[in-house]
Amino acid sequence: MLIVAIAWIYVVGLIAVTQASVSAGIFTFLLYCVLPLGFGYYVAGSRKRKAKRDAAWQAAHQARLAAQQAAAASAPAAAPPED
Repeated sequence: MLIVAIAWIYVVGLIAVTQASVSAGIFTFLLYCVLPLGFGYYVAGSRKRKAKRDAAWQAAHQARLAAQQAAAASAPAAAPPED
C-alpha cells in the first residue's frame, strides 16, 4: 500500500503544481492527498491499534494478578479461632 500512496502523492503533487494560484495548489494537495491518505491509513491501522491496546490491557491484567498472588502468598496465615 505504501507504493500506491507514494504514487498518489506524486500525481496529486503534479496536479497541485499546475494550479493557477499557490493557494489553489495547497488546497488541492490537502483535499486530494493529505486528507484521503490520512483517513485511509487511520482506517487501515485500526486493527493494529486494537491489537496493541488489547495486548497492553492483557499485560496489565497479568501484572495485577501476579501482584495479588504475591501479596496473598506473603500475607501471614490467619490464626485459628479460639473457643
